[in-house]
Amino acid sequence: MNVRILVAHAGHTGYAERICELMYDSALERGTGIACRPVEYIREKITSGKAVIALDGKQLAGFSYIETWSHKSFVANSGLIVERTYRHLGIASRIKKRIFKLSRELFPDAKIFSITTGAAIMKINSRLGFRPVTFSDLTRDKAFWDGCMGCRNYDILQRNKQLMCLCTGMLYDPAEHRRQSKKSISLQQQTPQTTHLNV
Repeated sequence: MNVRILVAHAGHTGYAERICELMYDSALERGTGIACRPVEYIREKITSGKAVIALDGKQLAGFSYIETWSHKSFVANSGLIVERTYRHLGIASRIKKRIFKLSRELFPDAKIFSITTGAAIMKINSRLGFRPVTFSDLTRDKAFWDGCMGCRNYDILQRNKQLMCLCTGMLYDPAEHRRQSKKSISLQQQTPQTTHLNV
């Protein structure tokens, strides 16, 4: 097995229908929603270079895509799926790392967020520097939350005025990480150096 994780391009549009089927199956299995997406929507993500695909030769192994919100100040890493026969092999982690890297390359100043019910995704997000946040810290873009309509728990989200549901919100704020890096460098510079004298 030699699974490659690639930035998707127009030559991968033939996988769009299977990707949509996998998203639907995953939502059913988990009892919560990856919101269903039309095939045309997934094709657009692939052709615009805003998706990552995992391939074992020509066999689809997994997928994830990027969406921007609030005038590109927020980026969502969405729709992460892995074919059943490729699960528990670390492929989800590899896809997540690559889609995160692509998000940082395309939108370096945007806050990157994820909403998920999956413990494994939460662990991967934490390793990448995401932190749990309330939904009020995420995009307020109505179109994003309307995307949750396909989830069986959408009524819970509505009842809570889009501030709480069964998913956990996680956020990576590049400005926070820049501040932490500067603070760390500053502390290192202030640390007195030990001088060793030969007597």
